[in-house]
Amino acid sequence: LTLAVGAGETVKRLLLTMNPAADVLALANIEVDLSSIAEGESLTLKWRGKPLFVRHRTQDEINAALRDDKAPLRDPQTDCERALNPKYLVVLGICTHLGCVPMSNAGDYNGYFCPCHGSHYDVSGRIRKGPAPLNLEVPPYKFLTEDQILVGESE
Repeated sequence: LTLAVGAGETVKRLLLTMNPAADVLALANIEVDLSSIAEGESLTLKWRGKPLFVRHRTQDEINAALRDDKAPLRDPQTDCERALNPKYLVVLGICTHLGCVPMSNAGDYNGYFCPCHGSHYDVSGRIRKGPAPLNLEVPPYKFLTEDQILVGESE
């Protein structure tokens, strides 16, 4: 019995050493001040080694995204499923085709355009044209205040 308890504690300690350290976990999240992003502008940050696009959308962009909810979509998602607050879109800046970095405010839908192979995303980051199979990924995030989000954790 004592041997079993000792073996169990050894396994437990071994498994605990595999958990990420506190400093590594701190890097897993990033706080973003939305008040610094003017309406109609985007901010590109680095999060977990990947580009993160945060866009302060105009009312025209929000209206276009809501209109496009009814369009035939390859990877169907409504704008409300993609944006916690319609004024801000938060997506990973990685094309879902081959991992290139798309350009903001570009393409046939004035959203994102990947020049590598011609994928066009709308103002909600949804794939509309080209070889990409999926929408731009929405990372987990939550609002801390009206003007601040925490990327890396969701509600």
